[in-house]
Formats: sequence, structure tokens, C-alpha cells
Amino acid sequence: MAAIRNSLSPWHFAGLMARPSKACDRLAGPAPEVHDVILRVVLPLSIVPPVLAYVGGTTFGWRLGGGEPLYIPTGGLVLISLAYFVALVTGFVSTALVASWMAGTYGARREFGAHLAFVALVGMPAIVASLAHLAPHAFVNMLLLIPALIWSLYLLYRCLPAALGTSPERGMLMASSLVAYVLVAYVLVAFVSLLGITVVLWSGGIGPALGV
Repeated sequence: MAAIRNSLSPWHFAGLMARPSKACDRLAGPAPEVHDVILRVVLPLSIVPPVLAYVGGTTFGWRLGGGEPLYIPTGGLVLISLAYFVALVTGFVSTALVASWMAGTYGARREFGAHLAFVALVGMPAIVASLAHLAPHAFVNMLLLIPALIWSLYLLYRCLPAALGTSPERGMLMASSLVAYVLVAYVLVAFVSLLGITVVLWSGGIGPALGV
């Protein structure tokens, strides 16, 4: 158990991300404790993108195109960063809960710690791609996010059968079900987040002037 605990770190998961075969074998071992995964992996990973977004937003401002940078008020940027952090933690935990719930249907292992560690590995490319938040341009962020999402999908389909102990055929079906869940859930989160950001910007005097 001590060896498992020592392997739980963002740096370790970043290394596994670049070596899918080793990642599959490592995650197929004994399931780590849930609180260890949350404290050592999920929380450290979830705090990185909001901090980078805050630093980039306060230093350079956000650019949506070729115009002037958009500087969000500090209070609003703090709220957005906190919401970003909560959304990431919720996304990791909820996806692992859904995967654990699906496990019985697809003949996979049920330990929540194993599912949470697997979800953290799959989300690691997106966390790395969040370095683009330091240069907060919408096009640059999308340019880096798309390859990261493709790599996450590869890790999902490549490692799920071995990591969660099911057959390749059932693993593909389970991975596809998780993709469907993530797409629906994150589209809703993005929509709600956009509404919140719009309210913050308009409250700070940034937005269209509405005539009476």
C-alpha cells in the first residue's frame, strides 16, 4: 500500500500519460484509497488550470480575436477561477462515480479509487494543455485543447479494459458511454459557466449597451 501511495502524484500521472502501456499496467494493480487519490492527485490537478487562468487574465487579459485584450475585474476573475476549480473537482469525481456505477454492466472492477485514478489519468492531457491559459487567447487555447482531448480519448479507449479489468469489447462500449456522459455534462457546465461569466462582465460594466 505504501508503494501505491508514493506513486500518487501529478508528476507520476504526467509520466504515465506519455507511456500508455505502462499506465495501463500500473492502474491494473491494487486500487488506491479514495482519499489518497483526491488529496494527492485530483485537488493538485484541479487547482492548476484556475491559477494559470487567473495569472494569464490579470497579466495579459483575454483576447477573443484581434482586438484589444479584455481585462476582467479582479473580483470577477477570482470568482471565475473558484468556479473553474469547483467544476474540475466535480468533473473528476462525478465521472468516476458514473464509471463505477457502469462497471457492473460492463463486467469491470467496482472500486471507486481505481475509477478515480483512471479518470485522473485520462484528464491529465487537458491539465497539461491548460498551460495555454498563460497566453489567454481563445484561438491559442483551442489550438492546444483539441490535441489534448484527442490524447485523452486515446488513453480512455487504450487503458480502460486493462485498468478496470474488463474485455476489450466491453471496454470499448464502456468508454463510449463515458464519452457520451462527459459530452452532455460538460456542455451543460460550459453553458452555465458562460451565463455566470456574462453576468460578472456586465456587472463590471463590460458588455453591450442596452437601449430603452
